[in-house]
Amino acid sequence: MIRPNSIEKILLDEQTIARRVDELAAQISADYADADHLMLVGVLKGSFIFMADLARRLRVAHHVDFIALSSYNRGTVSTGAVRLIMDTRASLTDRHVLVIEDIVDTGYTLKYLLQTFSARNPASLRACALLSKPERREVDVKVDYVGFEIPDVWVVGYGLDYNDRFRTLPYIGALKREVYTKQ
Repeated sequence: MIRPNSIEKILLDEQTIARRVDELAAQISADYADADHLMLVGVLKGSFIFMADLARRLRVAHHVDFIALSSYNRGTVSTGAVRLIMDTRASLTDRHVLVIEDIVDTGYTLKYLLQTFSARNPASLRACALLSKPERREVDVKVDYVGFEIPDVWVVGYGLDYNDRFRTLPYIGALKREVYTKQ
């Protein structure tokens, strides 16, 4: 397996991620078994690989849409101010909406998104995140489905990036500190 020199260690390998995505898909499918067409809303860019894998494993009817938000400038520190870059195309009114996030860190982005979507009167609104860093949380936000809780390290791969690099690695790795502190 190719491991870039910038990766300190692999936190979650491909097989571990695949097993957990299977488990999440089974749980979500069971929870939404009686719901009319579930709407998955992926937060770009980081969630696209996770969402694709999750969507293919769901056993309930669903649609896919995307939204793009940012609370980071180029770097590793959240500004706390969330910017809407691209909105969903479909109406969320009276739909069962499941937000798909790559990672919940400070919580600002997900909290903003859940508040925004709640005002659009969905039938239900929940959140699913592949990764969660509870020790970094700055705002209280509920994540209904969590793939993995991880320590406070900068992670890349499986959709997550650093300055738009490492996103397509098949695993999740901890980035070497010297890579993201040289700014």
